Parts: sequence; structure tokens; C-alpha cells
Amino acid sequence: MRYSIKKIAQGLSNKEFSCKELVEDYLETIAKKDKNINSYLSLFSDKALKQAEEIDKLEKKPSFLTGVPLAVKDNILVKGEVSTAGSRILENYRAPYSATAVRKLEKLQAIILGKTNLDEFACGSSGEHSAFGSTKNPLNCEYVPGGSSSGSAAAVSADMACFALGSDTAGSIRLPASFCNVVGFKPSYGAISRYGLIALASSLDQIGIIANSVEDIEIVFEAVRGKDRFDSTSLEVEEAKAKGKGKALKDLVIGLPKEFFTKGIDKEILELVENRIKDLQAQGIKFKELEMPHLQYGVACYYIIMPAELSSNLARYDGIKYGSSKQANGLIDGYFKTRGGFFGEEIKRRIMLGTYVLSSGYYDAYYLRALRVRSKIVRDFEQSFQKVDFILSPTAPFLPFKLGQKVNDPVSMYLSDLLTVPANLAGLPAISLPAGKIDELPAGIQLIAPALKDKALLSTAKQIEKIWTQ
Repeated sequence: MRYSIKKIAQGLSNKEFSCKELVEDYLETIAKKDKNINSYLSLFSDKALKQAEEIDKLEKKPSFLTGVPLAVKDNILVKGEVSTAGSRILENYRAPYSATAVRKLEKLQAIILGKTNLDEFACGSSGEHSAFGSTKNPLNCEYVPGGSSSGSAAAVSADMACFALGSDTAGSIRLPASFCNVVGFKPSYGAISRYGLIALASSLDQIGIIANSVEDIEIVFEAVRGKDRFDSTSLEVEEAKAKGKGKALKDLVIGLPKEFFTKGIDKEILELVENRIKDLQAQGIKFKELEMPHLQYGVACYYIIMPAELSSNLARYDGIKYGSSKQANGLIDGYFKTRGGFFGEEIKRRIMLGTYVLSSGYYDAYYLRALRVRSKIVRDFEQSFQKVDFILSPTAPFLPFKLGQKVNDPVSMYLSDLLTVPANLAGLPAISLPAGKIDELPAGIQLIAPALKDKALLSTAKQIEKIWTQ
């Protein structure tokens, strides 16, 4: 049975069911389905049931999220629990503290069911690069669920969590949301604290939310957003004190960048998007074609900046300060055995690429040049948002693909991020909404807003969601 946050809150308040019964229902669903899907790496069954029993004793629920079961991506820390980031090198690492987003939800007495599977250190677009086995798409287990927040999206899609926290560095929330037919939201960079998120690329990473509806995402975002003294990059969204209703649909102008509707995108997806645009035009929304010439360099730019930051962030995993280790003859031998033995192939590939672009003689030619291109992409967005309220595009250039189809073709896999990565490079809020199915496979549509206009984005997305689901 699919529960919304409001339905859970009302059900608990009206005593239609107990919190313990609710948690038991989710745990039974997990036991039934997850042996095939592999969305959870660890479950907190006893802890969750005990918390539910305590909530049932309360005369009044302290918050709307009290008793709501959720899942947390396994690169987001939960105090006292194993946090692997999908890697053997952190297989036995127990978090000494909870991430700020987790702590806020714990304070509101939301119930964490467990930690979800992911591509190792959030590096991947398919869910196939986890050291603990691939996650499968709950809509069809022969297909990938998208990555890297594969387990979080699959858990929500399969009714194994009411909502889930994930992380998004290039589309790692929006892509699996599209592939699993759920809603995925990446906030503005800094809108949700990254404290307690195991770092991939610090200038791009962002904790976000996956749920079955925009309304649920609004509720969770309101609970976890905000400036945090433990994260110097955290910010307050501009409309924090406003209701964030945004404009009426008839007053909206939505941009369609030509670069998001060109080669590399499946014809069937473009046709679906065109039909959904017609639905919105019937409601009075205006559309404007845009030229954003530097978007075409987004993937190339990202695959220089991200590996550079990753190679620096992952240098700490040496078997001495963090993570697993192997017996070795001396320091250098220890590095080779530990990092060579515990890191997966995709991580090694990205570390080598990042080390190369940061090395003497190549730093200016690659890394600094990529930073300049990034600034031009930011400028493209700034100029476009002077003309339009939001930007619309497909979420993914192609439909979910079969397990194993692209795993040995890194370049083809990297192109999964073609339409999602620009929002990360520019630090903008973006959301993927289910748009329909093509040959029984789901496709999503992405909506991007100006920086820190998260609440207006969610408000508009909620209205669009109603139009598309009527």
C-alpha cells in the first residue's frame, strides 16, 4: 500500500493504524520484495520497531513527520550505524555522528528503516557499481534503476519507504527517480547541509529527496533545509519566510534550451516531452526557445572537475586514517594493497583521471580550463533566467537500459548525465517528475529554477504534477 506523508500523519492521528503496524507493514514489504531488488544494504528493524512503540505511547505527535518511515542512502551518516558508501574500503565503518539532515529528521521522530545501496562513493549512473551487488529496477528487474541513488529510488518506487534521502552530484537523484517513476529533487547548492555526507566532489555534491509526490518532497525539504554551522557552504533559501506559492500557471514562461533537445536524445522521449508541453500550454503556460551554447560542454567539464575533486577527497582512504586495510611490507605496499584491493574499477578509473588533470603540466590545460567553462555555463543560466521563470528538459537522454548493457562502456554510461549535470555545475535547484511510460518503461521531465528559488520550483512542480496525473 502506498502511503503519503499526510496519509500517515492522519492515520496515526485518527488511530486508523498504530505506528508499529505501519513499520511492520514496510518491513514485511521489504522482506518480500528486496531479495530481488537489493535496495537496502542494512536494515534497522529492531530499532525502528522500538521507536514506533515509543511513538504509539505519545498522546500528541510532535511533528508531521513523526512516525514516517524513510530510507537513507549509505553515503549519508547515521550515528552508530555502518556507512559503507557502497565500497569495501568502508565495509566496517560505523558513523560517529549523524548527518545534519538525518539529525533534523531524527529530532522530528521520523523512523529510519535502513541504509540504501548506491554506486560506490556515488560514482555511477546505473546502480551497477556497488561493491555489494547491483540494485535492480523494481518496475522490471531486468533493467537498471539509475544511479547513484539507486537503492533510495528503488525503495520508494517499490513502497519500501515513504521517502528517501539521496545525494546528487551530476543527476544521481533525478536520473534514478526518472528510471523508477518517482519524484527526485536536487535543491540549490547549500540549501541542505552536506555535513555528514561522504564527499565525492565537494563543489557539486548535494543531499536531496526522493518521494512519490512533490507534496511529500515539500514537507521533507522544509524539515531539513537551512544554514548549518557545521557546513560553511550551507545557505538559506530566499523564500524561507515566504509561502513559496510562486506565480500562477498562466503567468509562467518556461524556457526550452535548444541544446537540451538535440542529438543524443531518444526520439520517443522527445515526443513524450512535446506532448507534455502541449498539456501545459493548454493551461496557459508560455514557452520560449533558448540558446545556451555552453551546455554542450557540461559532461566534458564535469568529468574533469569531478575526478579532480574525487581524487583529493578519496586520498584519505589509505587503510591508516580511514577504512579497511591489508597487511603489507611498508607504507607504499600498504597503499597499493589497500586502495588497489578495496576500491572498485570505476573508482580507480576516476582517481587516475583526477590525478592526471591535477598533475604538473596538465592543471592549466584541463582543470583550470574546465573551471572557466563552468563559469560560462553559470552565465548561460543567469542570462536565460532573465527571460524565463524555469527551464524544462527531459531528465535522461534515453530510457532505462538492461543490466550489463553499458557497464563496460564508460563513455556511453557517462552520457546518462547529459541533461542533469548542468544544474550541478551551476548549483541550481532541479526536480524530475514522472512524465509517462514508453513501452512500459518510465521517463521523467526535469524542471530547473534559479539559485535558491527552491520553494517556487516545488510549488510550480506540484501544479504541473497535477496536470500530468489528471
